Parts: sequence; structure tokens; C-alpha cells
Amino acid sequence: MPALLAGYREQRVLRRGAGRVAAAAADALIEVVLMDLRMPVMGGVDTIRELRRVAPSVRVLVLTTFDTDRDVLPAIEAGATGYLLKDTPREELLRAVRAAHRGEAMLSPAVAGRLMGQVRAPAREALSERELEVLRLVAAGATNREAARQLFISEATIKTHLLHIYAKREVRDRASAVAAGFQRGLLLPDGR
Repeated sequence: MPALLAGYREQRVLRRGAGRVAAAAADALIEVVLMDLRMPVMGGVDTIRELRRVAPSVRVLVLTTFDTDRDVLPAIEAGATGYLLKDTPREELLRAVRAAHRGEAMLSPAVAGRLMGQVRAPAREALSERELEVLRLVAAGATNREAARQLFISEATIKTHLLHIYAKREVRDRASAVAAGFQRGLLLPDGR
């Protein structure tokens, strides 16, 4: 990375280190962080979250080889200012760093196209109030029998609700349904 930015007077590489970005943010000189998503100590998304927590004014520009939905959305949701691929030409990368410094969002064309496709995709059907109740109980660790008893319905009805939840969230099992519920804000850490 230092070689890529060499020769540009406004660009200085202050620190490098996998998973240590949040600690480095205490240094008031850091304004923009270029970050990969795959790091050995702490993953990029977790590091972005931590960085946003300890130094909210620092801009994070993801620079990675990964452009899948599994990588892009969590990074942006965690607070990344931009998302570029490592094959981005040098001049474009420098423009992106300057733009990130100004607080402007920057996306590589491939990532922007992927996000546009998701926005244009038909919206998923919302969960019913009863399905949300079932999902909350499952998230709290209830078995089908326990959930049925609490909601005064049969276990078969609980299973039917779970199948509807799986279909609507496009998941295959209870754990994935709960994870999707937290990711989409349907479930809150306090159990609501």
C-alpha cells in the first residue's frame, strides 16, 4: 500500500497492522483508513464496527478482492464509507481516498451494480405478527414444544410458521432465520 500512494504529498501511511486499526484511530492524524476485509486478528467488518465506535470521524474505505453480497453489505452496514476492489487503477483509488476524506461514498462499478440489482429485486414478504412472535421465541432458545405452549398453539403450527419464516427470509434453518432477523432489525439484542 505505501508504494501505491508514494509520490502524493497529501497521502501518508501512518500505521499498518491487521486488526489493530481501532487502536491506531486514537492517533488524531488518521482520517482515512484503507482496509481489507480478510485479516488474521480481527475481520474487516468487526474492525469497521470497532473503528466507528472509537473514532466515528475516521472514514473507512474497503479495498479488497471480495465483491460478494456476503462481503459488501455487512461492510457498508458496519459503516464503510466506500468499497473498492484491489484491481482499481491507482488514479481512481487516489480520487476515492480524497472523496472518502470529504465523506463521500465511493463504490467500484461492480459493487454499485450488485447493490443496484438488490435494490431492484422484489421486496421480500414481511413476516406476520405471529411469525415474529415465533422468531422471537426461537431466538430466545425456545424449542418448538416450548414455543407452542407459550403461544397456546400446536407444535405443528409452530413448524408451519417456521417454514413460512424460512421461505420469506430465504434461509434453511432456525439459526439462519435468527441471524437474518438480527441483521434485518427484526430482532433486538434485548429480546424484543
